[in-house]
Amino acid sequence: MIRKLSPAKINLCLRVLRKREDSYHDIASLMQKISLSDEMIFLPAERGITIRCPGSSLPENEENIVFKAAEALFSHASHRSSGIEITIKKKIPLAAGLGGGSSNAATTLMALNEIFEFHYTADDLMKIGLTLGADVPFFIFGRTAWAFGIGERLQAEENLPPFSLVLINPRFELSTKMIYQSLNLRLTNQIFHYSIPRFYTIHDLAKGLFNDLEQVSIRIHPVLAELKRILVEHGALGALMSGSGPTVFGIFETEEMAIKAEKALRGMDNWSVFSATTL
Repeated sequence: MIRKLSPAKINLCLRVLRKREDSYHDIASLMQKISLSDEMIFLPAERGITIRCPGSSLPENEENIVFKAAEALFSHASHRSSGIEITIKKKIPLAAGLGGGSSNAATTLMALNEIFEFHYTADDLMKIGLTLGADVPFFIFGRTAWAFGIGERLQAEENLPPFSLVLINPRFELSTKMIYQSLNLRLTNQIFHYSIPRFYTIHDLAKGLFNDLEQVSIRIHPVLAELKRILVEHGALGALMSGSGPTVFGIFETEEMAIKAEKALRGMDNWSVFSATTL
């Protein structure tokens, strides 16, 4: 049996460049892993794939992305001699713009590669991961990165300073598909050339936070703009919605300031509030 932490991510920048002919979208996004994590337990079994998600509404069958990840890796390796039992202890909110499902899938691919000694490289696992979801390769890549294309082309970002943050999840879910469909009204098929900004200090980063999906989500749920304002009022240098939302995060100059803000915000309007650090 082995235990693995499966971290969340935030999007510090997210530009949607165009809608592709295959109905996906070309993006440019700066993605950062954070310390908010699920715990995953992997126990070899005689046969089959068993998924357990205690205390969560996630499916415990082939509909779960973790099941699909295990199945994809076993199929790729032609592995039929034994199985796996996987328990997911969720802490990352569901459908929250934090990549929890993609992270769980990536963690599964890496853990099973280790347990069964398949000896696949990270690039091999990233190719398998891309068949499961556009964010899965990022979690296997393992570093802060700019993601291009649909998210599969990754370029390490070496200069980003570490920082602390506070996340507020308003306890409702947002459909990524619905948000992108709403955004499509403003997109063209023209290729948009995007110059990568450089962030050398946390203040540079705070000024450069940007998400093309944010205004779409705020039109549907105006409370998201209020959450951003509240974070800044409690000391955040800047605040942004992550991914397609609805989780909003604020970045703080020190861990002490982030923890103080988390304590002040915890319990407000039944929101889920977390402090975290970058990984």
